[in-house]
Amino acid sequence: MDAWPGSTYPLGATFDGNGTNFAIFSEGATRVELCLFTERGRETRIPLIDVDAYVWHAYVPNIGPGQRYGFRVHGENDPSQGLRFNPNKLLLDPYAKAVDGQITWGQSVFGYDFGDPDTRNDEDSAAAMMKGVVISPFFDWTGDRQPKTPYAESFIYEAHVKGLTELHPDVPEELRGTYAGVAHPAVIDHLVKLGVTAIELMPVHQFVNDSTLQEKGLANYWGYNTIAFFAPQNTYASTGQHGQQVQEFKGMVRALHDAGIEVILDVVYNHTAEGNHMGPTLSMRGIDNGAYYHLEDDDKRYYTDYTGTGNSLNVRHPHTLQLIMDSLRYWVLEMHVDGFRFDLASTLAREFYEVDRLATFFELVQQDPVVSQVKLIAEPWDVGPGGYQVGNFPPQWTEWNGKYRDTVRDFWRGEPQALGEFASRLTGSADLYEHSGRRPVASINFVTAHDGFTLRDLVSYNEKHNEANGEDNNDGESHNRSSNFGVEGPTDDVEVLSIRARQQRNFIATLLLSQGVPMLLHGDELGRTQGGNNNGYAQDNEITWIDWSTVDQPLVEFTAAVARLRREHPTFRRSRFFDGRPVKMEEGAPIPDIVWLRPDGSVMQPEDWDSGFGRAVGVFLNGDGIRERDRRGVEITDKHFIVLFNAGDEATDFHLPSPTFSPKWDVLIDTAGARANTDPVSPGETVPLEAKSVMVLCQHELPEPEVDHSVAASLTAQANPLHPDDLPGRAPRPEL
Repeated sequence: MDAWPGSTYPLGATFDGNGTNFAIFSEGATRVELCLFTERGRETRIPLIDVDAYVWHAYVPNIGPGQRYGFRVHGENDPSQGLRFNPNKLLLDPYAKAVDGQITWGQSVFGYDFGDPDTRNDEDSAAAMMKGVVISPFFDWTGDRQPKTPYAESFIYEAHVKGLTELHPDVPEELRGTYAGVAHPAVIDHLVKLGVTAIELMPVHQFVNDSTLQEKGLANYWGYNTIAFFAPQNTYASTGQHGQQVQEFKGMVRALHDAGIEVILDVVYNHTAEGNHMGPTLSMRGIDNGAYYHLEDDDKRYYTDYTGTGNSLNVRHPHTLQLIMDSLRYWVLEMHVDGFRFDLASTLAREFYEVDRLATFFELVQQDPVVSQVKLIAEPWDVGPGGYQVGNFPPQWTEWNGKYRDTVRDFWRGEPQALGEFASRLTGSADLYEHSGRRPVASINFVTAHDGFTLRDLVSYNEKHNEANGEDNNDGESHNRSSNFGVEGPTDDVEVLSIRARQQRNFIATLLLSQGVPMLLHGDELGRTQGGNNNGYAQDNEITWIDWSTVDQPLVEFTAAVARLRREHPTFRRSRFFDGRPVKMEEGAPIPDIVWLRPDGSVMQPEDWDSGFGRAVGVFLNGDGIRERDRRGVEITDKHFIVLFNAGDEATDFHLPSPTFSPKWDVLIDTAGARANTDPVSPGETVPLEAKSVMVLCQHELPEPEVDHSVAASLTAQANPLHPDDLPGRAPRPEL
């Protein structure tokens, strides 16, 4: 087969309409072969003769979309020096934009003989390997507009492509569990109803299904085991694996954009599926082991593991950094995604050993004209030393706020010491983000995520129940900050079910009314349960899939209503932190932007936070200082709100504050279901706040006086001018 010199850039397989350019980086290789495969598996090898700056390349005419391929890389095999070249192992292109097939586990895909990791195994792995696929880069994006929702207006929905759609009765069976399933109107309509502005998809980069899990009859369901950073997972495609998965993914993105929903990808650039020195040789290990992976300095047979998965990508090597940045740009420019959530992002800051917030990776992101303009969300920890870095990422980044999760859980299960920190988390975690010039939107707030209990399980189980994972219930977090309200798991007890339902509403109301960016785990609004399993990574079955036949419809409606309240009132999504100072100076006592209230209606004093006076607190949010423009461009101000929280086990009488704040209040939300939509309440009134409940009160709008334009009315107004203190909402004048 003819092969021309080709080009060193771009890396990977690039079809131009007439043929395909292949380029692969390997600094240590002595020879590289491109391997092309027919549908029946017949292999044709083409030596890559041309090499420039360690990039081996060739252009092959008449090779187009659907062609399957891989590489064989020759070189020294000396594991003690970190060299693991072996041309008998077919290698997946790290830049493959689509992947066909799965790995057939066995001796051939390992570079050593089982039982002796220091040996060399020369069995040919081609028949057992997944293959790269040449794709067509063309797609009709006509009319696609990326929503570009500001962080302050964002509501993120964390979802799994398969778990979200596999059991949806309105999605055609052949589309369930796929990108096309996510794009189905039934799914999109549900997201729109909730007010979701962004869907954060758990890993969709091509990942490997672990052999150890398969042997147990399990699967890598979550997908945190990436092998190809450019390729959409082929098992999530309904149309095929020879490049169709790329077209289907793009179609999903376009459909979500049409509904005003952004697409954020959960990406795993911290490690790969090749594992430690006992892992298989699938791609980077055999291409250039020392360039792509952190190796131990004293013995390069072994991999430095900051992730708990066996290896860590070597982010101090320029070609590894190039791989990550090229991948990010590809997903933005070619796949039109709107942002990324970086799994174990602290690992990307480890150029040497310590976490370095000024690491090269973050500098590259900040300078990149494409990647710097999308949403960047860090999971700000890893398992290495000093890995917990909440609050320490660069200014343009946002972070999963694990402290928010822990504090809100503690508050609602009645931990009195959590009150002060609860106030901080509710108002945007200024203690974590303000020092670095960031704003409340730096905090991605969540109560539950894929890793841990679902919301329903959080209020139904005291202990994890992971027996189905095959690890004797030893896996998963043991300290869940949960409460089962007296019964472990399912129950018919009406009182227990009632308090559990209320507690779910409390968590959702707290999440959606906190400053920062809320993130909801898929199915939490539906009452989804995993039967107490808090580590469903290996459960690709009914344990983790959403059961749409048992939807908690009242909870869906409640979630949508609170999300709408947040969307319509910028008081709950401020762009700056509260400072406790007056919003505006006028005649009379000015009102601060935020006031914390005791149950007796008095203002909280510094010593109250540590007094242990109870588990109830109120907060006044001043809407005067919040300004934004409506769709006509007219500047509007928001209303005042009071939010009351009672995490105690007994009802509390809450005294509403003085008329200075508002002449009357409307009760918009009562998670106990007692007071919402009743007549307005007045300052000084006592509002019964049920145990374990949230109440939201909004400034009551007095009716506009009817204007009489008659001559007589005008003369009367001149004869009896209205004193400014008599205006609605103004405190009465003192008697002289």
